[in-house]
Amino acid sequence: MSEPHQGVAALQEGETVSASPTVGSMWKSVENLPARFLWLVDLSLVVAAFVGAHLVAPHLSPFVAPGSVLGSWFARVGIPPSQGPDQLPPFHEVLGVLAIVAPATQMAFHLLGAYRPLLQQSRTRLVVNSLLGPLAGLGAVTMMLFAFRLNRMSRSLVFLFIAFSVTELITWRLGLRAYKLRRYLAGHYVRQVVLVGTAAHIRWLASYFARRVPEHAYHVLGCLLAPGDDASGEGPLPVPVLGEVGTLGALLVHRPISDVVAVQPDSHGQWLSDILASCDYLRVTLRIIPGALLSMELKDLLPVPAADALTIPSLLLRPVETDSELHFVKRIFDLVVATMALILLAPVFVIIAIAIKLTTPHLPVFYPWPVVGYKGRPFVGYKFTTMRAGDQAKAALAHLNEMKGPAFKITNDPRVTKLGRVLRKYSLNELPQFWSVVRGDMSLVGPRPPGPHELIHFEDWHRRKLSVTPGITCLWQVRGRNKITNFDDWVRMDLEYIDRWSLWLDFTILVRTVWVVVKGTGS
Repeated sequence: MSEPHQGVAALQEGETVSASPTVGSMWKSVENLPARFLWLVDLSLVVAAFVGAHLVAPHLSPFVAPGSVLGSWFARVGIPPSQGPDQLPPFHEVLGVLAIVAPATQMAFHLLGAYRPLLQQSRTRLVVNSLLGPLAGLGAVTMMLFAFRLNRMSRSLVFLFIAFSVTELITWRLGLRAYKLRRYLAGHYVRQVVLVGTAAHIRWLASYFARRVPEHAYHVLGCLLAPGDDASGEGPLPVPVLGEVGTLGALLVHRPISDVVAVQPDSHGQWLSDILASCDYLRVTLRIIPGALLSMELKDLLPVPAADALTIPSLLLRPVETDSELHFVKRIFDLVVATMALILLAPVFVIIAIAIKLTTPHLPVFYPWPVVGYKGRPFVGYKFTTMRAGDQAKAALAHLNEMKGPAFKITNDPRVTKLGRVLRKYSLNELPQFWSVVRGDMSLVGPRPPGPHELIHFEDWHRRKLSVTPGITCLWQVRGRNKITNFDDWVRMDLEYIDRWSLWLDFTILVRTVWVVVKGTGS
């Protein structure tokens, strides 16, 4: 057994932690930026460096002219002299340099492993990679100049281009790494874990987490005991007991759990099927560890390095979307659209706020909306206030509820104000939810988040709607929500969305939502 993890200290010193056996590639769970995104940013920086170099190069051409230090070096290696300062070729004639350096830099980055998670790489490695990539491009350009004896090429342009590229790439990568490291140390990437197994297995796993797993990466919420297992024989367990395995489904809904670690017993392990079913239905990462490995000291068989800090040999089952670049694109799209909406609709917010205060001065402008989001995480969203009374009046109107199931809906709700009816008709009361999208609690498109009072009445199959980030609009909104009176039908549409999800489906729903809002078929 190796010594406890020292990866955080190593990171603070700027050293790479990828060689540590207790760390492995644990940073995959915190480095959630797709490699393709990093590639696009690198390409953008290289293009920007080229444009900047072309603007500055005419002023530095004398430094590479014949007789200068660089000019003399060019002559010694057989490269034709540089042109004069006023003879820099037009932009379109030197695009060949960019066409050579950009792919050469990207290829060098791939070969150097520069697109591995940034927190796997030390600061020194990031600097070296950011230097070697553009230098590979410089080498390619030099070979081109020499092989084809090109005279219409500015040496100052080429060297400025490489210098700008190196500077921009180093600054961007070090800055992003520092940002990710601060968030990691602050606990923003911590994964909440539930352990499942017998009391003996739970004790072993709890000890393993305490000794070898960094607290910033994983936090053990508690454990579920195998059926018929008694934990009192050797004293209390080192982690809270959250129930038995049969309660996992409800636990995954009501607690923000990201991973389940289950130990497969040597016998009587039928309960593992229930664990598999719950994690599969609610899209939660599951690790299954053979129980025999916890009690054996292997000498020649060594575990293959795991994908994260948990280096115990295990079968890792992870939802498909966990590492999907499409979900990253979805989040960027949400952030951009919601931010623009908040800015462009600011005058509308002011007008609505004034109208609420003029018509109902005793009511607040915004209504705090406590709901449950992704994987049971509670949050508070906001809507424009459209009702006079709250839950007490709602209880008195329960007999008028038109929705079968946990949800509450009355077509002509007497609690709604006159202004509120207009706001609801055109869904204007929902506009403050763009702020929840910016914060990351919601998405533009996704199942509507339930309230805590609704969640307690959910059936087991209803809970799957919490396996994705809730949204402002979804299929229910664009398929005649006023005509739907059965909560089960509503959930079926949400599950259809989850199973069919694509960026195109999101776009289609957004376009149809705009039409629904314009027609005024709101709640």
